[in-house]
Amino acid sequence: MRIDWNDLPDEVRDAVEARAGGIRRIEPAAAGNHANIASTLHTAAGRVFVKAALKQPDGNGAEVKSLRWEAAINPHVVEHAPRLDWTVEAGGWFVLGFEHVTGRHADFRAGSPDLETLAKVIDALQAMPCPGLLDRRRVDARWENGVRTPAADTLLHCDLNPANLLIADDGTVRVVDWAFVARGPGFIELARLIPWLLKAGHGPAQAEEWVTRFPSWTATDPAHIDVYARAFAGRWRANIETNRARWALEHAEAAQRWADHRSG
Repeated sequence: MRIDWNDLPDEVRDAVEARAGGIRRIEPAAAGNHANIASTLHTAAGRVFVKAALKQPDGNGAEVKSLRWEAAINPHVVEHAPRLDWTVEAGGWFVLGFEHVTGRHADFRAGSPDLETLAKVIDALQAMPCPGLLDRRRVDARWENGVRTPAADTLLHCDLNPANLLIADDGTVRVVDWAFVARGPGFIELARLIPWLLKAGHGPAQAEEWVTRFPSWTATDPAHIDVYARAFAGRWRANIETNRARWALEHAEAAQRWADHRSG
C-alpha cells in the first residue's frame, strides 16, 4: 500500500535528506506497486527518485526483499537502468535513492516504433552475462503447478511492461523496476511479455509472431511454452481470487487468452 511521504517517521526523512539534500517538493509516482513509497524528490541538490518499504516484525517483508534485489542487481545492469546512488536504513524503513531519469512510457501497440526499441532492449539483456548473485534466484523455482522450465542462464528482467521502459526525447531508454530479476530460460522473458502485447491490442497469434524474432523463443521446444502458458494463466487465476484490481483482472484475462490460444 502506498503512503504519503509526510507520514514517514522523522528519523527516516532526516536520514534521506542527509543523503539527498533538503527537500523542496515531493512528486509521487503515478504507477507501480512494489514499494510503500515511490516519489521524485526535488531537492536543493537536484532531483532524485526514491523507493521505500517498511520492514515487517517477522522479517523484511515482500516489498523490502524486492528493493534489496533491486539494490543488488543495479551495479550489474547500470548500462540499462537508472543508477542507484545511495541506500538508507532507518526507523524500520529501507530506502533506495536513484538518479532521476526523465522519459515517457513505451507504447506497445501494433505499428509503434517503440516495439523496435523494446526488441533492442531484449536483445541487449539476453546477451549480457548473468551475474552469480542470481544463482539464488532461478525463475524455475517460482512457478506453481509443478512446472519445471529448462535450465538456462539468461538474465531476466521478468516485467518488461510499458511503464518499465522510460524513453527520453533523444531515444535513450532506461529499464526500471528490477524487483523480479532472475536467472532462467530466455523464452520466459518473452512469455511474460505476451500478455502486455495483448493488452496493447495485439492478437495472440500476432504477439507470438512478434516474439519469433528472438532466438531464445524459436530455439525452445513448443511443449515447454505450452506448459508455461497454462501455468502462467493458472497463477493469475489464483491471484485474482484476492486481488480484484482492474489491472490484475485484465492481466489474468490476457494470460488466459494466450493459454487458450496455445491449447488450440
